[in-house]
Amino acid sequence: MIPVLALLICLVTTAADAQGLPLPLPDGEHRAWQAIGRVNIRGYNRRGMCSGTLIAPDRVLTAAHCVLRNGRVVRTRDVVFVAGWHRGTHAGAATARDIHLFAEVRGGDLTPARDLALLTLERAMDLPPLPLAQDQPPGPFALIGYLGTRPHVLSASFGCQGRWHNMLHLDCPTLPGNSGGPVLSYGAKGWAVVGVVSQSSRSGLTAARIEQLPAD
Repeated sequence: MIPVLALLICLVTTAADAQGLPLPLPDGEHRAWQAIGRVNIRGYNRRGMCSGTLIAPDRVLTAAHCVLRNGRVVRTRDVVFVAGWHRGTHAGAATARDIHLFAEVRGGDLTPARDLALLTLERAMDLPPLPLAQDQPPGPFALIGYLGTRPHVLSASFGCQGRWHNMLHLDCPTLPGNSGGPVLSYGAKGWAVVGVVSQSSRSGLTAARIEQLPAD
């Protein structure tokens, strides 16, 4: 059974946002989602931000396009994962030690279906990670991450409907910044990650499926 809290958030989200865009999580609920954080990218003349998910003490799942600049992988020392970022506070931060992408992506063939990056952190975090789903659940799905227009708090949509193909297509719209964030489903063992946000618009989004993760 989905927790009452999740159902309440779903009802509030549906009622409060006619466009269906993710709404801020109540401040008191951030602690339940500290495995989700910001993937901050430093650069010479720009900074970037995506969302990411801690799936093991030292592993973060995000989107490949978040760690690419002009077709090249950014330097690991420029990638910092900040877990549970919330109005200037966080549950832990670590720099990436390795960035794993599919070989096709490193070769310049980035498609939404392969838009996955696995970051190995320089140190493990003392936080419970979110597990990966072992199947393709029918939904509904949840979308949680940081928006470019609201970068200091987690935003969420619950009750998203989706369909599986070579990617996962959801009817929940979102905004930039949510790229790399998790698409979640609720099952017998709780919340699990089923996909990573790749492309989004105000009409919906596509997510890379996580049945297979990059290992190079």
